[in-house]
Amino acid sequence: MKIGIVGYQGSGKSTLFEWLTGEAADPSLAHSIQHAMCTVPDDRVAKLCDIYKPKKVTMAAIDLVDTPGLSRTHEGSAARLATIREVGCLVMVIAAYDGGDPLADLSSLNDDLLLADLEIVAGRVARLQESVKKPRPNRDQELAELEALESLHQRLEGGEALHGSDLTPEQQKAIKSFQLFSQKPRLVVVNVAEDEANPQQSCENIPEQIPAEAVSLSLQLELSRMEEAERDQFCEEMGVSHFNRDDLIRRIMDASGQMLFFTAGDKEVRTWMIRKGGTAVDAADGIHTDLARGFVRAETMTCEDLFRLGSEREVKANNLMRREHKGYVIQDGDILHILSSV
Repeated sequence: MKIGIVGYQGSGKSTLFEWLTGEAADPSLAHSIQHAMCTVPDDRVAKLCDIYKPKKVTMAAIDLVDTPGLSRTHEGSAARLATIREVGCLVMVIAAYDGGDPLADLSSLNDDLLLADLEIVAGRVARLQESVKKPRPNRDQELAELEALESLHQRLEGGEALHGSDLTPEQQKAIKSFQLFSQKPRLVVVNVAEDEANPQQSCENIPEQIPAEAVSLSLQLELSRMEEAERDQFCEEMGVSHFNRDDLIRRIMDASGQMLFFTAGDKEVRTWMIRKGGTAVDAADGIHTDLARGFVRAETMTCEDLFRLGSEREVKANNLMRREHKGYVIQDGDILHILSSV
């Protein structure tokens, strides 16, 4: 899963990138994207290791992509945003320090995303309008696509974001390959001042449907570089709070519509990401395509049952090890053993 970090110049997005990944922003990449992996934490892994004593532990990770800072004049924003069309979720960093107006920044950033979507749709509409003037074997298909896109083009021009739930099947098909920003899940990170006494008040007026978190990014980056004892002393003396970066990573996971399942044994305990609503065969495919191709069943138990009973043997003895078919919807924290004919 790729997560795109977007924001205006000076918003603190590169500080967030460094805090979450430990990778400092590379000045040579100031006008292009920078990637780094970020491990997804989960407290259940330690308990699984206590039970299985594995030789190896592998944690799922997300690919964080830091984008070039956007200009508040919107100049060049569409081109810069085009570099992250493929991301599955957006983390929007907005400034709320030194007189910054987070709501104005959020509105302006939404406009940038909308304009980038408009450019994509308008370009396709223009090409189709030219193409349908000529007799071609697929002209009827192009006319249907053009009809679907023209109404969407009008909506975007009117400043309306395109959400999947209110699009017709024809419209959804027409924009399927566009990877529009207005259809991507998002999390807002409000970057507050180091001495902000009540950070969350900066999120009060952000629309309820958009998850938001207020953090002093420069402070948290500084704290992350300290030893634990030094950090605790600093926080006590300065009257500031340490924000657990793991909590923010989990919020990003949740906003992106992803969750974790596990595979576990004495050789390896491993966490895997899967989209919410994903099935057992999706999980098998995430592990290895051969497992999905030859899927027979998924032996499944929950972390809660395993931790409560203390061993896989006891889970089976209590008839809590289930045999699930390929259409079974994975639940967060499921432990799977995929049986395959391949």
